[in-house]
Amino acid sequence: MSESVIEKVDSEGIVRLTINRPKALNALNSDVLSALETHLTELENQTNLRAVLITGAGEKSFVAGADITEMRDKTPEEARAFASQALRTIQRLETLPVPVVALVNGFCLGGGCELALACDWAVASDNAVFGQPEVLLGVIPGFGGTQRLPRRVGPAMAIDLVTTGRKIDAKEALRIGLVNRVMPQAELESYVEELTQQLKGNGPQSVRGAKQAVHDGMDQDLDSALALETSLFALCFAGEEQKEGMSAFIEKRKANF
Repeated sequence: MSESVIEKVDSEGIVRLTINRPKALNALNSDVLSALETHLTELENQTNLRAVLITGAGEKSFVAGADITEMRDKTPEEARAFASQALRTIQRLETLPVPVVALVNGFCLGGGCELALACDWAVASDNAVFGQPEVLLGVIPGFGGTQRLPRRVGPAMAIDLVTTGRKIDAKEALRIGLVNRVMPQAELESYVEELTQQLKGNGPQSVRGAKQAVHDGMDQDLDSALALETSLFALCFAGEEQKEGMSAFIEKRKANF
């Protein structure tokens, strides 16, 4: 396998990206962010893309945070540029038109938690540890944590986490809605295979439409969001995917999307 900082595996449009710095607990540095942005830019133009799974190499860490060694001596201007690079990259991940799933194994702290927050949902192994410990280093979250975290778990819990810097385990992360599912570490890979097969069986354009309806509708008033949903629903009937899906249901067979 490649020794690049981001490894990519494509299984019929289900793309798995692995941050590959296990000795550094997959900490985010400029090289990782640059490589990740390059991959995401390519994925934006991949016509057969069905879903993206993102994880970290090794058994100890998803992403333990931003690379403190790189950050320590930055000037305010350099820190702004670094944060801007990270925000741009993470936003590319967030705005992909297909489902994006974080597979969290071990440490998911600081920039790692911010990366997971940009995913549509997260699945955690039972050894996962989450947190925004930046205040312990004399800074605040700079990769979107102060904005995406309250949108995910509510402002009170978000302020708790970003001002105390405390870490929480997978069980508490599930309770507050930071992750969607927790499972034994040994079962995470079998879940990935199950999820991959499930996503392959769904209509790809309808999945994209469903994600668009949720994401775009969240920023609108209810009436406008419902009108958006109706328009996207109607659009489904303009292509062959709906005809195949409903015909397969009536004919009691598996749809061939």
